[in-house]
Amino acid sequence: MDACLKALVLKSLTTQLRMKQGMNTTNMIKTNNIQRFTIANNWLALILVLLTSALSAQAGERTANPDPNTNALRESLRELISSAKDAVFPSLVNIQVMTSRFHTGREIKGQSVGSGTIISKDGLVLTNYHVVRNGRKFIATLANQVEVTAELIGEDPLTDLALLQLNLDEIKAANISLSVAKLGNSDKLAVGDTVMSMGSPWALSKSVTLGIVSNTNRIFVSAGNDAEGMHFSRDQRTGIYTRWIQHDSAISPGNSGGPLVSLWGEVIGVNTRGSSNMGFAIPSNLASEVAAKLSEHGHVPRSWFGWTLKPIRNTGIEKGVLVNSIVENGPAAKSGIMAGDVILEINNEPVMVWFAEEKPLLLMTISDYPIGSEISLRYLRDNKVHKTSLKTRALLAEQGKKIYFREWGLVGTNITRKMSQSRRLESQLGVLIQGVRGGGPAETAEPSLRNGDVITAVNGKKVASLAELTSAYEMLVGNISVDDHVLLEFARLGRSNMTLLNMRNGEANQHTPEVAKAWLGISVQPVLTDLAKRLGSPSATGFRITRVYPTTSAAKSKLAEGDIILSLNGERVIPRGRQDSGMLHRLIRRLDIGGKAVLLVSREGKEQEITVTLERTHLTRAEVGRQQNDDFGLLVREITFFDRDENRWQADTHGVLVEKIERAGWGQLSGIRYNDLILKIDGNEINNLADYKAELETITKSKSERVTFLVLRGAETRFLYIEPDWLPES
Repeated sequence: MDACLKALVLKSLTTQLRMKQGMNTTNMIKTNNIQRFTIANNWLALILVLLTSALSAQAGERTANPDPNTNALRESLRELISSAKDAVFPSLVNIQVMTSRFHTGREIKGQSVGSGTIISKDGLVLTNYHVVRNGRKFIATLANQVEVTAELIGEDPLTDLALLQLNLDEIKAANISLSVAKLGNSDKLAVGDTVMSMGSPWALSKSVTLGIVSNTNRIFVSAGNDAEGMHFSRDQRTGIYTRWIQHDSAISPGNSGGPLVSLWGEVIGVNTRGSSNMGFAIPSNLASEVAAKLSEHGHVPRSWFGWTLKPIRNTGIEKGVLVNSIVENGPAAKSGIMAGDVILEINNEPVMVWFAEEKPLLLMTISDYPIGSEISLRYLRDNKVHKTSLKTRALLAEQGKKIYFREWGLVGTNITRKMSQSRRLESQLGVLIQGVRGGGPAETAEPSLRNGDVITAVNGKKVASLAELTSAYEMLVGNISVDDHVLLEFARLGRSNMTLLNMRNGEANQHTPEVAKAWLGISVQPVLTDLAKRLGSPSATGFRITRVYPTTSAAKSKLAEGDIILSLNGERVIPRGRQDSGMLHRLIRRLDIGGKAVLLVSREGKEQEITVTLERTHLTRAEVGRQQNDDFGLLVREITFFDRDENRWQADTHGVLVEKIERAGWGQLSGIRYNDLILKIDGNEINNLADYKAELETITKSKSERVTFLVLRGAETRFLYIEPDWLPES
């Protein structure tokens, strides 16, 4: 019998037996009651006898006819795991999230995936906050592959938990019933217990992996021996209340929010982070408490003391908990508590935080006091015991709501108490800028706006909040005349500033074309002395023709690829190095459009003169118009003469070329790629940038449920489509 299998079976059966007897490992060790151990159910006793017999066999023994006892053990283990899996697997949910993120001053729509568990008959799904973070629309795929929409009930970033509500009308219409998983008691977990992770790794179909518990109260410790939280962003912490279940059942991206399951078929954790050989789950007891509050309030009400605490280990202090820092004007500060004080009692209850692992429990305990409670404190300062009291306040959201003000080219957010304190702002009034779009009105204003500025007024009218700024913005957008500017007042580093936004600074990112000059329809490379010698004509230094563009006057002349141009209008053209590769074209630009250029060329060692009529220059890629569409995440440009030539397109080929595509944007999700040529949208031909812009404006106005693209990619035309997830405008 395999050694690993033996150990796993022994562990699983012992755990089952322990559960049957209603006793934990600690109790078994303390009582050392062999009699209690031997009066287990008969079937368990029989399997243990068989297991003892199997373990006595020599390691590695293999026979043509396996031991029946071994087969029985294998079958028992299989049934045990299968039973636990079947208890939870039907309640497993795959969650697709349509997201709206803010990056580099833009709103970027995309998709993310995760897992969740149905925990109530009325369709509540428990998952991670980071799974639904930035979500605007949620689609849940049930175990029977039925897809239903879901609504966000509440989220708690501090524990990385969230609650979704499945659409019960859709479930009823599909004539299906929901399977509900049972949340177990995570306090009963012991190191070595067998657990299973369920979810949809890498957005694939649902799967199960097996492992054991490595640690039941894992925390992440900083260099100062303190329990360390993590951050989703500068303003949003997480994990400060969590003592993680560490295990080695494989989890991957997409497993987040999925259940960690015991062999009793109960959810004892919510998988949150990790890799293939080390996973971390939020204990079910904490998850159950948070889920109940999210269901009732939509958030988790918590009391705020306005301090941070630290374990006393290695500090020379014998009891209590150390006050590590104090927030200005917070409850603790107003009660007279100072950094360096040692809290001995809270509401007449002794406090002892020696190890970092004990800190999350204390934080949870004090946060559960009713908001506005009068809390008595005993503390130590300068070896003297003092008493005081404080009145708790509500722990408010740490991160504000964000809105993209598209026409201004900036992202603004409400200023929370924590954001105001961390940035040392004078107040929470105004709107904090958290992104400025390159080339937009906010970035090109004089002076330009930037991250960290606080908008305080629009056209002379004060704005105290994001809602007020949004109202002012909506009144202005759509009523802008050609000469209109928007006056913004903003605070930066304690100074009050003003700037004007030019509302005619549009999205197209146009480049001003150069003045038309003379042009010869060829491309060339410099021929230096060494190359001329190799070609057999040491004196034939000049410019070798690498391409004669079709449909040009050069193509109608006798010029041919491989000719080496020696002189232009009687003057020798001799390149001195690679830096002179553009020398010939610069000389031609000095001539007149429609004029003649007399070229002396060398062909196969013989020289001849060829006269060509000069044309006007064509627009380059840098000079053509561009159009950025944030909804589809596409930056396109007009095609040039050179695009048609390089791609071997016919002269009558029209469309717009995809120059940039946002990751996870609608364009990418539809299958559009960089350098695709968009020929049609919804069956309508796209001849130029104006057609493209007009078509997308029509689609945006009508909020089309389905948009089709016909694109040219290489030698193939492709039919692509997407179903947009239209969101309310700012």
